[in-house]
Parts: sequence; C-alpha cells; structure tokens
Amino acid sequence: MSFLFGGGGAGQPTGQSSVVTQREAPEIEARKISLYDQAAQLASSPVSIPAMQVAGLSGLERAGISMAGQTGVGAGTVTSGIGALQRSMQAPNISQFFNPYQQYVTQEIGRQGQMMQNQLGAQAIQAGAFGGGREGVQQAELQGRTLEAMGRAQQAGFGQALSAAQQQQAQQLAAGQALGQLGAQQQAMRLQDIQTQLRAGALERGIGQATLDAQRQTALQRAYEPYQRIEFLKGIMTNLPTAQSTITSTTAPGSNPLGQTLGAGLGAYSAYNMAQPQG
Repeated sequence: MSFLFGGGGAGQPTGQSSVVTQREAPEIEARKISLYDQAAQLASSPVSIPAMQVAGLSGLERAGISMAGQTGVGAGTVTSGIGALQRSMQAPNISQFFNPYQQYVTQEIGRQGQMMQNQLGAQAIQAGAFGGGREGVQQAELQGRTLEAMGRAQQAGFGQALSAAQQQQAQQLAAGQALGQLGAQQQAMRLQDIQTQLRAGALERGIGQATLDAQRQTALQRAYEPYQRIEFLKGIMTNLPTAQSTITSTTAPGSNPLGQTLGAGLGAYSAYNMAQPQG
C-alpha cells in the first residue's frame, strides 16, 4: 500500500493582512517633533522670577518727617506774647513816667511864692502895717495861689505820666496779641512746609517705584521671551496646510510548521514504497 501526499500539502497559507497608517508629511512631522523637543527642554528649566521691590522714603520725605518731629515751633514767640499780655493786665507803674524836672517846677513855684510873700512883708513894713490884718489876708491869698499853682503843676505832671503809662499798657497788649498771632502763623507755615515736602517726596518716591516696576516688568518679559517664540512657532505650525502620507505595511502568508513536518515524513514513506519490487 502506498500513500501519496503532496509535499507540504498539510501546511495551508494563512490570510494576508495590511496596516494602513495616515501620517503627516515627514518634513512637517519632523519640524513639529523638533518644536516639541524645544518646548520640553525650555519647560524643564525654571523661570527666574524677579523679586518685588518697594521704593524707600525719598530724601524730602525723610526731611519732612524729621521736621514734623521738631515740636515747639513758634512757642518762643507765643510765650513772649503771653508775657506782654500779662504785663498789660498789671497796674501801670506811673512813677517811671513822671517828668524828672517836675520837682524843679514845683520848687520854682514855691520859690516865686516865697519871693512874693517877702515883697508883701517889705511893703507892709514900709507902710507901717506889718502884722496887720490886711497883710495877713494878702499873705494868705498869695500862699493859696502858690499852693494852687503847685497843685496844677503836679496834676499836669501826673496826667502826663498816667497817659504815658496807659499808652505803654496798650502797646504791651497789642504786642502780646500780635506775638500770639505771629506764633500761630509760624506754626502754620511750618506745617505747610512739612506738607509741601511730603507731597514732593511722595512724587519722588512714586517715580522711583515706577522705575523699579518697569525694571521688573522688563526682566519678566525677557524671562518669558523664549516661551513667546515657542508660542509663535506653534501658531505657524497650526496654520500650515495639512499634508498627509499613507504608509501600507503587508504581512506575507506564513507556513504551518506541523504541516511541513507531516508532509516531509509522508513523502519519504511514499518514495520508499515505490522503490520496493512488486510481487
């Protein structure tokens, strides 16, 4: 008995398969991958963020604050004004305004009165009426007029001294009021100077702060400038026309190893039978 098997008949080929891949054009795909690598490398390094800075007090502000700490501006003037007001409220010292020649006036009136009395006495002696009633009356009248003249002179001197004392008192009162107002004006002017310096100093400090902010903003823009370039390239890549390529990969039919083994064995057996002599 002989068996005949076709060589390799037991190994049937499997079905063929194909894989189709849609990809962008190689040059575009390479550029996108390069852009991604650049972005990944850039993102791996931390960005140095500049610290926030605050401008310090300006020189004018420090001077204004120093001036504000100096109290008592105008106090000396106000104190002088208070002293003048207190003196104006006291009773005036009239004696210091008496005419230093007043006593000489009074003495001169008395001297002339005495001379007139002497003359009356001499006339009475010549008339033989010395010590008489008429002489006495004349002497009394003369003495009265002398005392009256002396009184009027003293009254005039006192009136002048009183007027001068009152005038001084009024001047002290006016001076006290003026000094008080002047002290208040000094304080107001000092406060205005301080406010002016603080406003000018604030303007100066504001300019310094703006400079610091501008420097920080510039540093930030420089730090993020590479990211902006990456974003710019990304925008260009996104807007490029899409070009795709098709890649097809085919899998060739494969042999069955078990079928190949059986086919080889049966073929050898068949060849052996054919070689034997027929009976």
